[in-house]
Amino acid sequence: MNQPQNHEGDLGLERLGGVNLNLLVPLLALLEAGSVTRAAARVGMTQPAMSHALGRMRRMIGDDLVVRQGSGLVLTPRALELIDPLREVLRQTARVVNFPGFDPAHDSRTITVAMTTSTAFVVGAELARLVADRAPNATLRIRNFVAPQAADFTDNGVDVVLLSEAFHSPYPRERLYENRWVVIAHRDSDPEASALQLLTSLPHVTYDSRHRVPPYASLDAHGVDYRIGTLISDHLLIPHLVATAGGVALHTYRVAVAMAARVDLRIEEFPLPVAPLVVDMVWNPRLADAEFKSWLRGILVEVAAPSQHPLPRAHTPFSALEGV
Repeated sequence: MNQPQNHEGDLGLERLGGVNLNLLVPLLALLEAGSVTRAAARVGMTQPAMSHALGRMRRMIGDDLVVRQGSGLVLTPRALELIDPLREVLRQTARVVNFPGFDPAHDSRTITVAMTTSTAFVVGAELARLVADRAPNATLRIRNFVAPQAADFTDNGVDVVLLSEAFHSPYPRERLYENRWVVIAHRDSDPEASALQLLTSLPHVTYDSRHRVPPYASLDAHGVDYRIGTLISDHLLIPHLVATAGGVALHTYRVAVAMAARVDLRIEEFPLPVAPLVVDMVWNPRLADAEFKSWLRGILVEVAAPSQHPLPRAHTPFSALEGV
């Protein structure tokens, strides 16, 4: 009697018959979200049901998959190996059954965007408005960091990180917008003083860090004298301090304009050549939903699109520095 041949590439259907393939969807959700609660919400399960499914997944795979570390969960090496194969299997399965793609009108996922507080001040409100308008059942979660850690790019369900060029990324970057540097001062500062004169005559309010913002390197390179009057560890508070307590500061255009709508602030163009601050999108490499990623990219590009119009006062020409 002929025995079944075990050809190379055999699907092993007789073995798969004993496997609950329904566990693959919550398994991928758990590995991508790194959280039982968020994974459950993503696939429409209760948290107890997801916890129960996790136990069955562990028995099926023969691995813990996620282990607790501090207040969160981290993936085991075996779990990390499973992410890409699982994505491809489920992507192919969706094609076989012709499953409908991402539908923002009905999708109820949590959309997680990580960024600094300053970036959130620039784009957060418009991002929230567009998500609420176009994905009314979704929840937008904005996560803030001071300096990103490796886990910020992949853990806690993050979909995309908005990252300035000042920070390193272990993953590919995609340009979102540029933000030029400006000089900000108290509204009652001498109206006849140029931006350069403000920088040389008023005490500076600046970010308390080992590395000051790039315009200072330009001032130093051109021998411009200035005095630091106040150091503060929250970059976003600088415009508020200048507007209320006086002094001068260097900040980005979009933050300065957004803050000027709330406090009385004078804004001038920075008088020396300096490269703008660049903000990039860094996508979670575990994000498998191409349609959702394309949709969210479009939202972010739209949020970042407003043009940066010239300020009404002319900036100090470079030639004016010859007498400094």
